[in-house]
Amino acid sequence: MRWSGQQVQDGIPGLVREVRAPEFAGVVFHEVEAKSALNRVPGSSPMPFSWTVNPYRGCSHACRYCFARNTHTYLDFDAGADFDSQIVVKVNVARVLAWELARPRWAREPVAMGTNTDPYQRAEGRYRLMPGIIRALARSGTPLSVLTKGTVLGRDLPDLVAAARDVPVGLGVSLALLDRDLQGRLEPGTPSPRARLDLVRRIADAGLDCGVMVAPVLPFLTDSAEALDGLLAELVEAGASGVSVLPLHLRPGTREWFLAWLATEYPALVSRYERLYRRGAYADPEYRKALAARVRPLLRRHGLDRGEGVRRTGGDGFPHGAVPAEQLAPPVVEQLTLL
Repeated sequence: MRWSGQQVQDGIPGLVREVRAPEFAGVVFHEVEAKSALNRVPGSSPMPFSWTVNPYRGCSHACRYCFARNTHTYLDFDAGADFDSQIVVKVNVARVLAWELARPRWAREPVAMGTNTDPYQRAEGRYRLMPGIIRALARSGTPLSVLTKGTVLGRDLPDLVAAARDVPVGLGVSLALLDRDLQGRLEPGTPSPRARLDLVRRIADAGLDCGVMVAPVLPFLTDSAEALDGLLAELVEAGASGVSVLPLHLRPGTREWFLAWLATEYPALVSRYERLYRRGAYADPEYRKALAARVRPLLRRHGLDRGEGVRRTGGDGFPHGAVPAEQLAPPVVEQLTLL
């Protein structure tokens, strides 16, 4: 890969240089020296973890619905095209993380990755930040989990298998639809659905469990019983250990970007979405109840209800290398009720 860089003295905090590459047309990588790696999750959060690590900010997956878009405005970028093309890379993240984990007060609480932007987006193939992060967490005795759309994770399966011998390791893949044409327009920078199904299979074949986030389910586009049934069948065949199903939510920043895309691709649906999300980021409660009622029997049919999927490993409630669906998000019925 041919990279051209320019040294920079100011701008983004910790900025070392800006990098462009022909393989990433239109993308600028802002390499920074981070002062910290661990991020504490607010105490009010319902998430089942207290700490996260985000080696990247912004994401070349370019998912039209990504909930993290508005976080890019904190860097004086916009939540739309800049989020997709101005990628901040914390080049020293593994070293800083190892230092933080070595502090006496570190309590070895679980650390999650993939909760904001994807740690296995395409640039990870070049920067290789995750192997150092995984090893630092495992050596310190810290449980870890990863949620991704990126098949680059397959490269690190040996490290993840090794880590799972010492600490609980949770792995999850995000896959919301099988329609290749819609996927290419909705999340143009992501691996294909088939490639992600293959990643689930590779994780299972490596002896690790893999939960799947069927998220976001898009009203009137991917929420039919037929579409969901077909996806769940494929996930079971690939070896998914559990599934969580979540409907689309539209936070500020994401809402404007997604609705602009919808106006271009499916203009007849814009008014229906505006009514459905008239109360804010989350879909109307009646829609959520209807979706839950549609999903429950499908999960039972495929043996995926309440995280009881195809288990590859046994254990003590957090199996070696396993990520029950409820560790990635609350079970589907509770999640649809809460949102």
